[in-house]
Amino acid sequence: MMNNNQAAYDRAITVFSPDGRLYQVEYAREAVKRGTTAVGIKCQDGVVLIVDKRINSRLLEANSIEKIFRIDEHIGVASSGLVGDARALVDRARVEAQINRISYDEPIDVETLSKKLGDHMQTYTQFGGARPYGTALLITGVSDGQFRLFETDPSGTLLEYKATGIGTGRPAVMKLFEEEYTHECSLDEAIKLGLKALHEATEGKFDVSTVEIGVISKSEGVFRKMTREEVETYIDQPA
Repeated sequence: MMNNNQAAYDRAITVFSPDGRLYQVEYAREAVKRGTTAVGIKCQDGVVLIVDKRINSRLLEANSIEKIFRIDEHIGVASSGLVGDARALVDRARVEAQINRISYDEPIDVETLSKKLGDHMQTYTQFGGARPYGTALLITGVSDGQFRLFETDPSGTLLEYKATGIGTGRPAVMKLFEEEYTHECSLDEAIKLGLKALHEATEGKFDVSTVEIGVISKSEGVFRKMTREEVETYIDQPA
């Protein structure tokens, strides 16, 4: 239960508590922690995003749930948290990518786009009359032949990772990655590791209809979502 001291500081985004906290930002982070688990893994020959879509009703069409988005030919995003907020950020990212192509006649750098999104999210922690985005993003892509993987959170913090996870299963995912991740792994091995991490995070409760995988391989150089048939070949393999 909220104590009186906290109640005085949690109603406005622009008010710091005496111990230096912005409660509305922390509440937004809680929204992310309650979201479905998403993982991102960099490897020698590519980068992979894997998301648990968590289907709670047999009446729901699995294809209607989208957690991995293509931003540009070379950039993809996975989200966790409020889906509507994620879609707003994805739309903004797509516009930024196209503005860069029109202005400079070249694809936007992955780090540049990630910083633009992080800066935009951070502005919503400064001004009254709006709330922070209740979503975290994994932004991945290839620039100048290098694969990149960034993570944003509702505060606007931007960090680059070799492998990471967001959402409700993050603690289990990070524990497994700390123990088993190696940068020398192949794209195939990275997908298997990501699925193993997701399996641990969801306590084994997923199948081909609840998993979405996006990849960029060195051979193709573009971001694409795997087909259901491709995902099935990995799900059906023994651990």
